Amino acid sequence: MGTTGWVLTIIFVSLFVGLIGGLIGFFIARSKIQKQIKENPPINEKMVRAMFLQMGRKPSEAQVKNVMRSIYNAKNN
Repeated sequence: MGTTGWVLTIIFVSLFVGLIGGLIGFFIARSKIQKQIKENPPINEKMVRAMFLQMGRKPSEAQVKNVMRSIYNAKNN
């Protein structure tokens, strides 16, 4: 096997190892994100209404929308 054969072998082996590493990394990241979302679900309007009711207040639709908007703005800033 000449120099060209060794170079091609090294290139193909490195591509194969990179592909396998990328797949393993993808599945590890996917499982960690799923675990985090399961432990800390994103807040929704139903949860905001439940928080208001636990505080002893009957929330209006405007209050719920205002809280959701402030959460969205805080997350994006």
